[in-house]
Amino acid sequence: MPARIVTTWAKAADMQVLGSASIPVAVSIGTATALAPGDAAGPLGRAGRAGRAAARQSGRPDAHAEEPFDRVARLAAMVLATPQAYVAIAGECPLPGSSRAAVRDMADLESLAELSWCQSVIDSGDKLIINDARLDPRSATRLIEPAGVIAWAGFPVRGPDGRVEGALCVADRLPHHWSTGDVEVLETLAYVASGELAMQVALELGAERAILAQTLQESLLPPRLPGIPGLQVAARYMAGGKEGEVLGDFYDVFPSVPGSWGVAVGDVCGKGVAAAKSTALARYTLRAEAHRETRPSVILAALNRALLDWLTDDPRFLTAIYATVRPTLAGAAIQVSSAGHPLALLRRADGRVQTFGRPGTLLGLLPDPELHDSRGLLRAGDSLVLFTDGVTEARSHVDRDLYGDDRLQDLAADLGDMPADRIADAIRRDVVAFSGGDISDDTVVLVLKVPGHAINGSPRPPPA
Repeated sequence: MPARIVTTWAKAADMQVLGSASIPVAVSIGTATALAPGDAAGPLGRAGRAGRAAARQSGRPDAHAEEPFDRVARLAAMVLATPQAYVAIAGECPLPGSSRAAVRDMADLESLAELSWCQSVIDSGDKLIINDARLDPRSATRLIEPAGVIAWAGFPVRGPDGRVEGALCVADRLPHHWSTGDVEVLETLAYVASGELAMQVALELGAERAILAQTLQESLLPPRLPGIPGLQVAARYMAGGKEGEVLGDFYDVFPSVPGSWGVAVGDVCGKGVAAAKSTALARYTLRAEAHRETRPSVILAALNRALLDWLTDDPRFLTAIYATVRPTLAGAAIQVSSAGHPLALLRRADGRVQTFGRPGTLLGLLPDPELHDSRGLLRAGDSLVLFTDGVTEARSHVDRDLYGDDRLQDLAADLGDMPADRIADAIRRDVVAFSGGDISDDTVVLVLKVPGHAINGSPRPPPA
């Protein structure tokens, strides 16, 4: 039986060509709920009724309902240049007092076809991509109304327990070939929406602070790192602060433009839900921009604009380092830009260690931050280490001295030809030992390494 669905959508009201990309430049946001009679319980029921009524009378969207998802929907519409994007959350989502009544009026989804497709994503737990519904055997012809939605794509949005509770959807009234890049962006944004849902559910249920912190933190980090051809990739994260606090360190690795990969490490000022939201904004903005651009300084500048344009009573700034990595036959070509963040370490195969890149301005404060791109090559046996200041600013449990840059560089020089995961582990263990296990700040270590003795981009087998 179809569930009650709450939708938040972004519609492109106008389009213009900027350079070679069609980008919606005016986006209107609205929210609506489809409720069976008597389904008025819960924060999106009784608690939200007055707010929705006021919004309808004033012509303004319901801020209470749209706030968790409107940024995700807006970004999906803008990046994919699609006329409609929305997040649909099923009424079965375990919000306090929420009903599981059947839908009686789904006008908000505009068509029976959209309702059917959305419900299919929720039921199957898998994405559904339709380029032309009139030709797709999975679409019942009778569900396609004249001038209705023709192209549609939906991706699962999961709750904190991993169950599918909704879908991120994009729609077009014309045939639309959803490219591999489109799918990557939508999968990323669906993951972000899942994080937003996890935050909302945890808050509405009055979860304990430690549980809320764990839920938030897990939603902000990639569940696993992708493999980059010809390179080893490893990351280690340690949560700092008091139990129940959510801090702002993050990392990410993802496909960028064809043949390239994006690698990011960042640190948001502050802690708690506000810092977590800034972290989410940073991650999906970087991913979205990386599908159009390879220069790290330009990608970081786009994040700076997003932070400055974010209308919030609690503005946040952050530091970040971003690298574009392109595997080559000899190893990897890299471009790196740092925005107020500790510079990366480049460890050569012979043990030489040096900082890589130039310092830049942190993000979220100035309209034109100073950002620089630095280029380099990783060859067989070389490693690139990205980290947050939780490493270098760790305090000794003996005399409260700082761990410091020199100690980190000396450690990296002595690690020998270790694989990436052992390098990351060695740094983590050394910081823990130095601090006596008292980690006061989030700590991230991310390592890229070209395996030793690479030939034509492939590691040579070790001698027998």
